[in-house]
Amino acid sequence: MSRIAYVNGRYVGHGEARVHIEDRGYQFSDGVYEVILVQNGKLIDEDAHHQRLQKSLKSLGINAPMKRGPLTQVINQLIKRNKFSNGIVYIQITRGVAPREHSFPINLKPSLVMTARRLPPKSQSAIEAGVKVITLEDIRWKRCDIKTVSLLPNILGKQKAREQGAYEAWMVDENRLITEGTSTNAWIVSSDGALVTSELGSHILSGVTRKTFIQIAAELNIPYEERQFSVEEAENSREAFFTSSTSFLTPVTEINGKVIGNGKAGSLSLSLLNSYFNYIN
Repeated sequence: MSRIAYVNGRYVGHGEARVHIEDRGYQFSDGVYEVILVQNGKLIDEDAHHQRLQKSLKSLGINAPMKRGPLTQVINQLIKRNKFSNGIVYIQITRGVAPREHSFPINLKPSLVMTARRLPPKSQSAIEAGVKVITLEDIRWKRCDIKTVSLLPNILGKQKAREQGAYEAWMVDENRLITEGTSTNAWIVSSDGALVTSELGSHILSGVTRKTFIQIAAELNIPYEERQFSVEEAENSREAFFTSSTSFLTPVTEINGKVIGNGKAGSLSLSLLNSYFNYIN
């Protein structure tokens, strides 16, 4: 079945989707995006995604192309036309089309593009096997809390991870503290058993799935701390994992070649993941 995309008011075949050559998203990465998980036809954490999208737009001074109600209608129609109940929806809003110049006209009409696709389920054995992570210098700009389409440092980091046989790269600041992954939020279980993930700030994206796991931890009375942790602490942690809308919770069994725990997904990680599956289903 051919996929369907939404481009500036029209539903079109995925292969025929087009934007103007002078769209500022194409020319300058002048835009923002969101990825929303769809489970059993339901948009997971829909409110939080909409709130973050509005925050990103406001931070860059980009006009919203439509109000939330109509936007949700388009999203649901896109899911229906793509005929799936489990997958993801990608939303991208750019400042719009204008002659190529660094400064921009006020009140440009923004461009809105959306795509949707199925998300294949992970097997239990793949989850328990976990993945490898490397650490890299964080070379991104200083407003990582805005979910922009400007992701060049992230994709270079992800590529370097794959070239080294790892799945993800965790980025490290000038104090040798881990900020986040190239497309995920980073977590560890410390030596004293506390769940740890970085505090919010301009150095990381406020992950929607991150927030959900903090809520789950609180409901399960699992102690957690919001603070940055060092590369050395991560390498010596009891457990490690990362979260995102597409990876859910993915256990990390090796960091920079050092085996974490017993080399398999930890019990706390699996318990949190099972609770998340109950949450989304």
